[in-house]
Amino acid sequence: MKEVTEVGKLKEGRFIIIDDEPCRIVGFSTSAPGKHGHAKAKIDAVGLFDNQKRTIVKPTSAKVEVPIIERGSAQVLAIVSNNAQLMDLNTYETFELPIPINLRGDVKEGVEVEYLQALGRRKIDRVKG
Repeated sequence: MKEVTEVGKLKEGRFIIIDDEPCRIVGFSTSAPGKHGHAKAKIDAVGLFDNQKRTIVKPTSAKVEVPIIERGSAQVLAIVSNNAQLMDLNTYETFELPIPINLRGDVKEGVEVEYLQALGRRKIDRVKG
């Protein structure tokens, strides 16, 4: 799911969709309006799922899509190589997600994790506790 907002309303830490990839904004700067135009915003963002850096420049009055990020809690049922089998603590749905490299030592059986869901994809975000 996604919604539309104005570029001028975005800030660092928020999310934006660039090239159909949900991204977290890591840099946001605006330039003064030019002789014939509008103020421009330069947005630096990092992809949530692919960790690629992306930069766009748009007028602050332009409309952009922002993803609706849902957070969920899940319990780790099992670890299979670099994937974790998870059970959502609200819906009891089970699914498998890759364990991010920075969490490889922390994700263990029985541990509770928080995951992000955006545009039909999921990712383990952090270990709770």
